[in-house]
This record gives sequence, structure tokens and C-alpha cells, in this order.
Amino acid sequence: MIKNQRQQQILDLIKENGSCSVQKLSEIFNVSEPTIRSDLRLLNKDGYINRQHGGAFIETNAYNSFSFALEDRGHNEEKRRIARKACEFVHNGDNIILDSGTTTTALAQELKKMNNLEILTNSINIGFQLSSTSNHVVIIGGEIKHPTISLTGTLGISMLNGVLVDYLFLATGGLDIEKGLSLPSFSDVELKKAMINSAKKVILLADSSKIGKVKFATLGYLEKIDMLITDDKIDPSIKKELEKKGLKVITC
Repeated sequence: MIKNQRQQQILDLIKENGSCSVQKLSEIFNVSEPTIRSDLRLLNKDGYINRQHGGAFIETNAYNSFSFALEDRGHNEEKRRIARKACEFVHNGDNIILDSGTTTTALAQELKKMNNLEILTNSINIGFQLSSTSNHVVIIGGEIKHPTISLTGTLGISMLNGVLVDYLFLATGGLDIEKGLSLPSFSDVELKKAMINSAKKVILLADSSKIGKVKFATLGYLEKIDMLITDDKIDPSIKKELEKKGLKVITC
């Protein structure tokens, strides 16, 4: 178990992005490069990361084989229920954006039975899964993030300029009443903002383990979320507070 909070945040960031340089980590955490190198040595010693010259990386199946399987992060039954509920809001012919993530990937499986959808996604695995259906799929381009099998960056943001879809099905690392949405790293913050601004209605898909949590990079934007679909294990007091903020909360 990692006891140092900074080291845990470093690990979360590298897991999200696949790799990161010592220089970048030094800037993000506002500590010296020797301090970062010491953190990376400990994480490497404990088997969490692989050190390389000038930084560190994590090996995943996405690096080593032609695999579109996301890392299993648990709560799979809850995610499947959330996906089935989310699918009820989609109608044949709708225009939607699907964010990358394990719950949105479960939703993609449900959407295979739909017809004539216009789907934009930054998720490579979702695009691959839906490519053989009657739906039209457009990949939002950018830099590859191997651990999440997704794309991010300014290219994707520019692609969303002028786009307006019926629904965005959004993923998040954490959801807090005060801090709003938060992510394990900064890399997706601006892209998620662009997605949110390109949708008539924003539906957040998040299992209850993410609610009440704050990750490293805060996005805020709670007021931009129209609906949260989560599982029935959500803390009733948090559910009530979210509803007071004007957020419609659906449990399943």
C-alpha cells in the first residue's frame, strides 16, 4: 500500500496517461526533480511502475498486444446496470458523444442494438466495437493514451468546434458536491469541457464508488450536468445534496 499521498497521485497520473516525465511531474507537484526521482524509485521498487530515462511508464496489454480490453476496475455489475439505464434515453437517429471509460464502454455494448446513430467518441475501443453496426461512428482524434485506449488533446477539441449533439454520455474520476467533476490527470480536462459544451444534454455515468471522491485534476462543471445515472449504493445524503444543486439523480 502506498502511504505517501504525492506518490499515490503520481501513480494515478501515470496510470491515466501511460507515462510521464520527471520534468513534468516536478512542475505539476511543485517539488524538485530529485524528489520526483526518489518517488519513482520507490514506486518502481514496489512494482507499480517501470522507470525509464527521464521519467516512468506502466506496461499494459494495450502496449504489448492488439487488445481493446480496458483494465478491470471493479463494480462491473453496477456499470452494466448504469449502461442499460442510460440506453433508455437514446433513440434511433440520435446524435451522441460517448466519452472514454469502462461504464461508457458498457453503454456502447447496449447501443449495438440501436440504428442510425451518429456517434462521436474519443475511445478507440468504443469506435472499434460499434464500427460493424448500422450506426455512423466518428473518432475524435488526438494523442493516444494507451491505458484508457483513448485519444486526447487539442486536435479533438478543434474537431468539436461547431458540433452540437443531442446527448453526451460523460465519464469522470470523481464527483464531489463542492469540487464538481475531477480526473486523475490534467490531460483530458479541456477535451471534456469541449464535449460538455457540444451537447444539448449532459448525462454523467458514474458508479457510487466515484461519488464523494475528488481526484487530482478538478474540472468543476457540476452546473453543466443535467443528469447523473448511478447505482443504488449512493449515499442518500449526497444524493439529496446533488439534487439540491439541480442535478437529476437516477439510481438503478
